[in-house]
Amino acid sequence: MLALKEPSESEAERARDAARLKELETRLGGIGGEKGPSRVGEHINQANMAWRMVTELVAGLLLGLGIGYGLDLLFGTSPIMLVVFILLGFVAGVKVLMRTAAEMGKKPGHPGKDEGE
Repeated sequence: MLALKEPSESEAERARDAARLKELETRLGGIGGEKGPSRVGEHINQANMAWRMVTELVAGLLLGLGIGYGLDLLFGTSPIMLVVFILLGFVAGVKVLMRTAAEMGKKPGHPGKDEGE
């Protein structure tokens, strides 16, 4: 059968170890110092905004492509409507992209110039 062993350390040894451990924690705490706020969240937010801008530009192009292609099929024209609406989709995508960039430049809590565009 297994017999349980009595701990061989005395109370004095345990107290000495606990004091050494506290001293070590204090020294390690002083070495690490205070760390500044993490900027990881800021980088993630910027990456999300960049993907949002790319997506808006591509969405404008694809919407223009779809409308132009559909109108070319409907009216039986050559790729005239396709070219026109791709350009219009690109312009719309750039306009939304510029609006998003202006939104990023605003400071939180401070309303910027809103001219009702």
